[in-house]
Amino acid sequence: MSDPFLPPALGAALAQWLSQLAALEGAAANTIEAYRRDVARYLKFLTAHRGGAEGIASVARASQSDLRAWMAEERGRGLSARSLARALSAVKGFTAWAADRSGADAATVLSARAPKFRRKLPRPLSEEGAGAILTEIGADAREDWIAARDTAIATLLYGLGLRISEALALTGADHPLPGVLRITGKGGKTRIVPVIPAAAQAVADYVARCPFEPAPDAPLFRGARGGAVNPRLIQAAMERARLRLGLPATATPHALRHSFATHLLSAGGDLRAIQELLGHASLSTTQAYTAVDAARLMEVYEKAHPRA
Repeated sequence: MSDPFLPPALGAALAQWLSQLAALEGAAANTIEAYRRDVARYLKFLTAHRGGAEGIASVARASQSDLRAWMAEERGRGLSARSLARALSAVKGFTAWAADRSGADAATVLSARAPKFRRKLPRPLSEEGAGAILTEIGADAREDWIAARDTAIATLLYGLGLRISEALALTGADHPLPGVLRITGKGGKTRIVPVIPAAAQAVADYVARCPFEPAPDAPLFRGARGGAVNPRLIQAAMERARLRLGLPATATPHALRHSFATHLLSAGGDLRAIQELLGHASLSTTQAYTAVDAARLMEVYEKAHPRA
């Protein structure tokens, strides 16, 4: 569907590009929506900045001055360097597509440099902290089966490195957990994840207590009324557990996935293998964990060898 606030030709082109991303590249719905917002804002700016309607060839030939003016406007409305870098990446993707169809020279846009920003390092828990969460997360549940459910989900996040959405996407057909799980993650990317015995046992304990039968076409993890579990319930259970344990605010469900990767790396895990287990499209994403590991090593060093 084209954007009604864009010139018709650009709105139709944007819709076509997004449709191609979804169909041919398997981009996730959230990614598509983020790209739509970023590129639509850019195209609206370009149209107003140049004082008239634009075609895709003209957009592809945007000048350095056009890009600087757009970036200045985006920063002026409070967009962070990180968000602007993401927006520029989307703009480059659309521009390359437009240039391919129009034959325009898009070298200026495609060679534009993103603003520098410091990547946030993952905030994993210590091994002791992760273990404490697995023990504590179900402690205040109103029913035993709900406590077992929350424990099983947390064990999948830490023991298998799943995202919370991936754990909650499991169905009754996945019980009992096999030796390996085929997980479909972001962008429709499929990966194979080995199932550790502790995770298989935690899920089995939950199913044994759950009042709802694990139907093949129904969610494996059920809410109190039998429907799918809302991720916010797990986030809330994790927050209560971290408060009881005195853990930092960064101790979230996603931090358990970070902890899985960091602890594997600390134990000598291969970076490429960890990339595959996490389902990262790029090794550079996984390499953030090497910085975490190095930072932790320096922290230990500083404690062991304080400055005189």
